[in-house]
Amino acid sequence: MAIRILYNANIYTLDPTTPVGSAIAIDEGSSRSGSGRILAIGDDHTLLSEFATRAKIQNLEGRTVLPGLTDAHIHLQQFALGLRYIDCETPTQKACLSRVADRASNTPPEQWIRGHGWNHNDWPEGLGNNSILDPLTPRNPTYLTAKSLHAAWANSLALKAAKISTDTPDPLDGNIQRDPSGNPTGILFEGAMRLIKEVIPEPTPQELVGDLLTAQAALCRMGLTGVHDFDRQTCFSALQILHHNDELRMRIVKSISVEDLSHAIAVGIRSGFGDDVLQIGGIKAFADGALGPHTAAMLHPYNDEPENCGVLLLDAEEIFGFGSLAVENGLSLAIHAIGDQANHEVINALSQLKVYERNLHKRKGTAPRSPKPLRHRIEHLQLIHPDDLPRLAQLGVIASMQPIHAPSDMAMADQLWGERAAYGYAWRSILNAIPSTQERITTILAFGSDAPVESPNPFWGLHAAITRRRADGTPGPDGWYPSQKLTLHEALKGYTWGAAFAAGKENQLGKLIRGYMADLIVLDNDPFELDPEQIRDILPVGTMINGTWVYGGEYK
Repeated sequence: MAIRILYNANIYTLDPTTPVGSAIAIDEGSSRSGSGRILAIGDDHTLLSEFATRAKIQNLEGRTVLPGLTDAHIHLQQFALGLRYIDCETPTQKACLSRVADRASNTPPEQWIRGHGWNHNDWPEGLGNNSILDPLTPRNPTYLTAKSLHAAWANSLALKAAKISTDTPDPLDGNIQRDPSGNPTGILFEGAMRLIKEVIPEPTPQELVGDLLTAQAALCRMGLTGVHDFDRQTCFSALQILHHNDELRMRIVKSISVEDLSHAIAVGIRSGFGDDVLQIGGIKAFADGALGPHTAAMLHPYNDEPENCGVLLLDAEEIFGFGSLAVENGLSLAIHAIGDQANHEVINALSQLKVYERNLHKRKGTAPRSPKPLRHRIEHLQLIHPDDLPRLAQLGVIASMQPIHAPSDMAMADQLWGERAAYGYAWRSILNAIPSTQERITTILAFGSDAPVESPNPFWGLHAAITRRRADGTPGPDGWYPSQKLTLHEALKGYTWGAAFAAGKENQLGKLIRGYMADLIVLDNDPFELDPEQIRDILPVGTMINGTWVYGGEYK
């Protein structure tokens, strides 16, 4: 057994029984051996006395150690490819167009130009159109996705490639914006984006591998030791290639699109299938759109569009329809829901599914198909009606949320939701809501970023969770709806044990205690001693996964 001891450290275990230590002994293991476990946590003298004669010893010189952080909602393929895209997250439309023009001047004819990150709600000029984009990109089909990933901006060459014209009907789940004459403007919402995405050359899994390796290195430098991925089959195939080649370092939980549910059932794949590096998560479906393009499904209209309640893509009956098939076959659900109506419908469906799942095990002649209840998740949960808050805990629904969305969206939420925004990104209300039962239970929070919608930097997310402020300090010292703030410990739990619980790994990950996997990060500063505003600036100096340094780790 190869043992490594990290000592002279400031270790936060996030375990209440042994919250701190100064030394940790680790079985270094390997990416394939299944080892890489924590042998002991304690003080320097005890661990050095027990292990020093047969261990590698590293002096951390007082640095802080935390459990490795997990991004519980990321689009890994889109993030990886996006590292090569134009950054369209600019303060003005003009600035975005300048970047597009620069890229077009250096791009061979007929090659697609991709960009991501624009938000017309932040632009004085508002939404663009193809007539603005066309002169800058005369030789290249161009496709720029919005920050929300629920809208896109295309030039005429891209529309032509997708055969989108005046006569093209809107898809049932989307909208092609048109001018007064009925001509497409180049702005596409929701399912209409698919018309162009289907004609953009998709990378093969082999081609994607290199991008994923670049993304993996970037994420490890941020202190992430695992992610829950919500991209599709190509990404899954590329991840399997990396895993086969022993190049996958991070722990990945991989969702399955609801469109592939029948295939998953046919081959017998279940949630949790896989190993400690790559495993299957839940079935992903969309109950609505997003806030920015006004497609999040609302119980009452948007403040600036009194006839618009958004787009409800799935109601409770439809979710129960495919959800019952999923739970019969050991597959959990992960449902995207932004608006309060969408969340209400998802909660209603999960309430029915809880009863259905319980009765599965009572049917005559039917053996239990799962040793414990499946862990269903709501992805984003950005606005919830207060009456639905206690139902989350009662049903055991995991609130998979992205703290960084709150400061990013706050001005837009105030404008479009008004007073309803008090229950937007409501982490404190979700934690404090107790169902009317004898048992005191709370909802589990699992935190992520939704990258590339936002940066996957978890310290930006932690800063958002504890301050509800932007990097520039807005909206003021108290933050946006300050009653929804979390403590640093609560926020860290969302990126550690909460994410592990969502993956069914809460007895192996998310804490630094004996027997758990040796996933940890090293910081030059103690976040519990810093001013909350400084949390955002933290950069790890070391990241360890499975007992092996994957970033930094150059300590004597």
